[in-house]
Amino acid sequence: MVKENLIKIDQEDKESIASSGFEFEESKRMATFFQQDDEPFLFHSLLEGVDILPMGELLNRFPQFYKLKGEAFKMLKKTLPEDINKGYFIRVKKNTVLELPIQACLFLKKANFKQKVHNLVVVEEGAKVYLITGCTASKSANEGFHLGISEFFIERGAYLNFTMIHSWKEDITVRPLSVALLEEGAHFVSNYVCLRPVKDIVMSPVAILKGEDAKASFNSLILGYKFSNQDIGSKAILRANKTQVEIVSRVVSLGGCITSRGYIKAEAKYVKGHLECRGLIINEKGRIYAVPELETEFRDVDLTHEAAIGKISKEEVEYLCARGMSFQEAQSIIVRGFMDVNILGLPSLLQQEIKNLEDKILNKGL
Repeated sequence: MVKENLIKIDQEDKESIASSGFEFEESKRMATFFQQDDEPFLFHSLLEGVDILPMGELLNRFPQFYKLKGEAFKMLKKTLPEDINKGYFIRVKKNTVLELPIQACLFLKKANFKQKVHNLVVVEEGAKVYLITGCTASKSANEGFHLGISEFFIERGAYLNFTMIHSWKEDITVRPLSVALLEEGAHFVSNYVCLRPVKDIVMSPVAILKGEDAKASFNSLILGYKFSNQDIGSKAILRANKTQVEIVSRVVSLGGCITSRGYIKAEAKYVKGHLECRGLIINEKGRIYAVPELETEFRDVDLTHEAAIGKISKEEVEYLCARGMSFQEAQSIIVRGFMDVNILGLPSLLQQEIKNLEDKILNKGL
């Protein structure tokens, strides 16, 4: 697939796509995948150690990986539709270490379109990769729907830092489903960033740590706009000894309803898990529900949680306003400080990209 397909995209849509972290120039990316509605527009890799292609071509190109479809969800005793063959397949080969991230974008263009994708990511033994996936919609995609099924297989000693940026609009309904399987010594970081309006979203990604010394972390930065409903959680199942997980979320309600969930289950001894949720209410019509859950049948575990919900300090706003800022500017600065991108565990280059996106949105005022 050739890059000329992206050139045909109009400027307004390009701005929406860029707001999801997608870089058109690709100067800071090692591989790229782009899908509009149900059509893959572009997919290519700049490195021999990375395979990237549409799921529809997986059976013909890599039949040995085709059998992995649905395998992660079987561990949750769930059966997924077999007829979804859109989405992306990414394999990072053994001991491949990427200096720059891989990018993927799933874009909604048509009105009333139901986009259903199945993504499969395999990070082989000893490999290290950053993957940034953006999901967004054109202004023409009225009343759109997105179902994203993702499976991650992280082999022994491998590292995957997966960042998902949602940049939807007020009439889009979203239902992501994902499971990550971690082998011995594997490390999985799952970042979720949602700074634009969305009609309704329900998601609860799962990590199953089935190998000793595996580690996982989930980090979320969420803005909830008026009339939006966001039920967003993370789950971790510590199935092997000496596994660890941390779930951290920062949520700000501008009038929307946000449910922030976290669930950790210890199925082995000598494991550690921590949940942390912090929320800010900006508009009194907004709501935030913090739902932390810890479960174990073992004594030799260390599971903790903390949650705090409040409002912006009047004194902080007055302090900034006294130095010449408007109320909206002061409020935006405080929210930016609260929505700290440092929790995402990204390299400096990618962290700055996310921060720039955040600043661009919040600088417009809340």
